[in-house]
Amino acid sequence: MVYEANGNAQPLALGLRFLIYGRTGCIGGLLGKICEAQGIPFAYGSGRLEDRESLVDDIAAVQPSHVFNAAGATGPPHVDWGEFNKTETIKSNVIGALNIADVCREKGLPLIFYSTGCMFDYDSDQPIGSGIGFTENDSSNYSGFGSFYSKTKGMAEEWIKNYENVCILRVRMPLFSDLTHHRNFIKKITGYERVVNIPNSMTVLDELLPISIEMAKRNLTGIWNFTNPGVLTHNQVLEMYRDYVDPDFTWKNFSLEEEQAKVLDAAPRCNNELDSTKLKKEFPEILPIKESAIKYVFQPNKKKKVNLA
Repeated sequence: MVYEANGNAQPLALGLRFLIYGRTGCIGGLLGKICEAQGIPFAYGSGRLEDRESLVDDIAAVQPSHVFNAAGATGPPHVDWGEFNKTETIKSNVIGALNIADVCREKGLPLIFYSTGCMFDYDSDQPIGSGIGFTENDSSNYSGFGSFYSKTKGMAEEWIKNYENVCILRVRMPLFSDLTHHRNFIKKITGYERVVNIPNSMTVLDELLPISIEMAKRNLTGIWNFTNPGVLTHNQVLEMYRDYVDPDFTWKNFSLEEEQAKVLDAAPRCNNELDSTKLKKEFPEILPIKESAIKYVFQPNKKKKVNLA
């Protein structure tokens, strides 16, 4: 089914019709709402990414101008699911991602692919606190010891970046105004007994997802670090949550080694800074991460004391 603009939306965007994969996911769901607000006709794909013929059928039925892949295997409850479901993770994150890229190229369609920045970890060239971020030219340095999820995403990117019709967006630790959503980084860390305190690049979806639609309109391609400029530590995020939302909230810190050994009891988690210079040059209006988080995430929830239990 193609969803046309409702009576309250802006006039239909001429020539645009989006086909979106990942309806039940956080990004896919938000994309539909943005399309409705902007008056862009869209449909959610019903085919499975690993089933090539079903993708061809979707495209034939919808006749899209652009395709968005926001689907992928991440859990539930989190990426550790991939450690015990490796075949399913490969099907979705590698085979499926390549399938949709290849079908779109065959049909002459631009593809916007929401990938991840969780393929890098601070190292001697990009140490913590240096302000030196991984660029779009860097390949994953995390494949040897990271989570299986990260390995599959890094593997997929290495192949898909060769498709000239694809725009790859590396999302990291998404923050957004729905604080109760289980994919919200804020929801995750407020539920931990203790948290590490490491600076990381993050993506404010309320600000950047509409920009991804503008990127589609401009037919931009290639790899993009899809994060707000700068970094935030876990403590800074929780301080803003306390100051704007719940003044009674408290938390404790612990070391990265303790996190791995005692709490997560799972695959390693990465921490990194991504260089967003390329994105900022194309869209100068993008706010630094702290300003964006306050404007789009915390101010709208000010003093609501959202129950995240």
